[in-house]
Amino acid sequence: MKNLHSLLKHLEYKYIGGRSALSLVVRGLAYNSADVRRGSAFFCLEGARADGHDFALEAYGRGARIFFCERPLPIPADSVQILVKNSRKALALVSAEFFSHPEKNVTLIGITGTKGKSTVCEMICHIFAHAGKKCAVIGTLGIKIDGAEHETENSTPESYVIYKALAETAQRGIKYVAMEVSSQALCTFRVHGLHFAAAVFTNLSRDHIGAHEHPSFEHYKEAKKSLFRITELAFICADDFFAREFAAACHCPVQTYGTAASADIRAVSLLPMRRRGAFGISFSCLAGGEEAHTALPLPGDFSALNALAAMSVCLRFGVPLCVCAKALEDVRVRGRFEPVPCARQDIACIIDYAHNAVSLEKTLAALREYEPHRIICVFGSVGGRTRGRRRELAEVATRLADVCIVTSDNPDFEAPEDIIEEIAAHIPAEKCICIADRAKAVGYALELAESGDFLLFAGKGHEEYQLVRGKKLPFSERDLIKNHIFSKKDIIPFP
Repeated sequence: MKNLHSLLKHLEYKYIGGRSALSLVVRGLAYNSADVRRGSAFFCLEGARADGHDFALEAYGRGARIFFCERPLPIPADSVQILVKNSRKALALVSAEFFSHPEKNVTLIGITGTKGKSTVCEMICHIFAHAGKKCAVIGTLGIKIDGAEHETENSTPESYVIYKALAETAQRGIKYVAMEVSSQALCTFRVHGLHFAAAVFTNLSRDHIGAHEHPSFEHYKEAKKSLFRITELAFICADDFFAREFAAACHCPVQTYGTAASADIRAVSLLPMRRRGAFGISFSCLAGGEEAHTALPLPGDFSALNALAAMSVCLRFGVPLCVCAKALEDVRVRGRFEPVPCARQDIACIIDYAHNAVSLEKTLAALREYEPHRIICVFGSVGGRTRGRRRELAEVATRLADVCIVTSDNPDFEAPEDIIEEIAAHIPAEKCICIADRAKAVGYALELAESGDFLLFAGKGHEEYQLVRGKKLPFSERDLIKNHIFSKKDIIPFP
């Protein structure tokens, strides 16, 4: 609980209500009317599909009497309205005060880039654990604090959720936090007021450009760059086309990592490997005159780059290179090139979060290195996003997969059949199968598989739901694969 006046100290505002209202006690903060309890302050946030100002009366009915808003609200006169220029910025500033500035008691590490954010976060946490250092994670895979896990709505949640997580982290005596920092989060003040001890740039490609995201690639890129104006130290992937541009934008010391000869921390002798059912890559890491070898149970050069990013950070915070290398040999990232066991030993099933052309291309290309009999790719495209992504996904799958099974992937408010039709229009008919029901598409792929085939189920990754008309319906691709009962007989084992 905090006094309202104490929460406003760093805020520019006007208020509607008596001056005595500033002494009101705030028992909680909410930006979703369904979360309001008596004594909550309600923040009216404008979103892509809904405007929190329209839910003020509902929040009032649930017990809110303090409202942070960008325009006056038609609510009863016993309420206090705090008028601000930007409600999201206000939420960040008030959350920091409400939780007594927990960001000052942790070492915050931000990871940004088009791809690899979740994997780098998980790798950093995994390495720290091997070194006896506790690390919390905030990202697409959820909030993980000392064994406790909470789901997140976005890769980078709203500022209130972040500050609440940081408060719990600090209370548990955990020093390090690895956090995904999305471009949208940087644009919408979700990380406003945070100070980063380190920030990582993984890569940049065209994505998240559309009506409800970024208006242009330049806007997207500049949003990513802004992280490096609020960090003490930057780690830049030297292999990326935009490496020099991002390094030049940094307002702090820069270290580079990659396979490029100029990188401060380098990977050499990269070789694909497969053991114990996992696809991986082995390489040696050169850093500061030292060398260490690792066998990473994730495939592709992109996985090695993610590993180097995590190693770079952990080295900076005192973990020896040999410990980093050893730790990575048993790292697993849920839904990221994750092998899933099934009833047959002669095929390989992999689920991956690849949901745009760049990530799908890298994943399929990595699979090709292991010389499968065929690659069967099950994929779709998210509803409500740029339609250019659908054509790009189709073109990549056509080029690198042998069979394309086009299905649903979070269609939301679009008709799944319409999305599938748009994708299928760019795939030759002889290698395209369309099945709107994703559960049936998974089963069909498993029945279609021949000995030596690799089956890639792309797009869902860690997700345990299908987003349909705004609702998350339970859906586990992993369980469907594990529990599928085959009708084929006389299967010849594939080594």
